[in-house]
Amino acid sequence: MASRISTMKLLSLVLSSFVIVQIALAGDPDILSDFLAPNQNNVDGSFFTYTGMRVLVNQSTFPANFTILKASMVEFPALNGQSVSYAVLQYPASSLNPPHTHPRAAELLFLVDGSLEVGFVDTTNKLFTQSLQAGDMFIFPKGLVHYQYNADPNNPAIAISSFGSANAGTVSLPKTLFATNIDDTILAKSFKTDVSTIQALKAGLA
Repeated sequence: MASRISTMKLLSLVLSSFVIVQIALAGDPDILSDFLAPNQNNVDGSFFTYTGMRVLVNQSTFPANFTILKASMVEFPALNGQSVSYAVLQYPASSLNPPHTHPRAAELLFLVDGSLEVGFVDTTNKLFTQSLQAGDMFIFPKGLVHYQYNADPNNPAIAISSFGSANAGTVSLPKTLFATNIDDTILAKSFKTDVSTIQALKAGLA
């Protein structure tokens, strides 16, 4: 009987530890201070200010290609430990933000201007799509493959995305698969095609 109780306690402890680990992995780790800075005794308001988006205010022409302006902890160190980051996405007419994932955060997109075709694929390979108009919001769940496409041949679109991590990370599927020196044979077998097709895809991304 005592042995059975000990086994139950051990099982309960293992399960509790698993839950704690999952909670700890749910987002950025909590910090034990108000903020993180190289020298917290020599910080003023400028440390908490990011001016990298001013180019949007003074922008006279729209970018020719899809463009992302990021405010993550890489560009804005004050975000480190704050579990938040930001991006402004500019889509010229007929442009695409190719399929990609953010391994460390969900993405909440707000369409400021124009229209977008968006979608993501869940872990059962079900595709969810939506046509967005200015003023709409769309959530891309954490870690799932998703994309945005401006199907309008004449007008650009602008969106703002927020992330529940100071460094959400981006894994671009085309670049990850075809621009990282994965062996051509492995890719050809994975996509049930031939090596020459894989090499053509890699050349297009070079």
